[in-house]
Amino acid sequence: SQASRSNNHNTTTTTTTIHRYIERIMSTSSTALYGSAESLTPGLKKGEVSTGTTIVAVPFDGGVVMGADSRVSTGIYVANRVSDKIAQLSDHIFCCRSGSAADTQALSEYCRHFLSQLSVQTGRPPLVKTAAHLLRKMAYKNKDQLLAGLIVGGWDPVEGAQVYNIPLGGALIRMPFALGGSGSTYLYGLMDSEFKEGMTQDQARTLAKKALAHAMARDGGSGGIIRTVVITPDGNDRDYTPGNSLPYGPAGW
Repeated sequence: SQASRSNNHNTTTTTTTIHRYIERIMSTSSTALYGSAESLTPGLKKGEVSTGTTIVAVPFDGGVVMGADSRVSTGIYVANRVSDKIAQLSDHIFCCRSGSAADTQALSEYCRHFLSQLSVQTGRPPLVKTAAHLLRKMAYKNKDQLLAGLIVGGWDPVEGAQVYNIPLGGALIRMPFALGGSGSTYLYGLMDSEFKEGMTQDQARTLAKKALAHAMARDGGSGGIIRTVVITPDGNDRDYTPGNSLPYGPAGW
């Protein structure tokens, strides 16, 4: 009938229009659709990639708590949601990594190797400040090629619990507590207000998680889950908090 032919004609026309639209989308570059990488991340140099992280170290009476978020981003793309940014360098020494994942992984691997050699040669466990100075030396000598911000923390029988900050460029500063990464800018007021000397292990871990959760709620480059490790002379205790159980943020509001 005439009505049936009309319906078939409309269906064919609609299908053709959809196919043409899909072909046009497929032939259009992502730059034309979404803009260039430079326009999505203004202020970056050509070839530079935006990075984001939050890392923290809080000493307490008898040890150190180190913590980090788990998001690895390349500009606006999240490459890994559950990365482990806390690297073990020796039995009682860890470092938190921020900046380029490849650069900081390479530095921590080199440092672990050198510390292992040192402990074999001396017959003693390495000191925390030895690990910090090794990382500082490698970061400073290669500062033009690296994007690496590190926090070194741990315990040794000589100086007890210690925290060292190695910012971009290769400086080395011993700190009462340490913050790093893009999310750290949101945390200085919180940490200045709530950090106290001589906290207990539970207080230090709670503060580290609270700080990380606040940064993850505000900083687009930080997110995922919270990983922490408690370093004491008796051993190390790792812990993680899933994204739906954060002490602050969308799940906790």
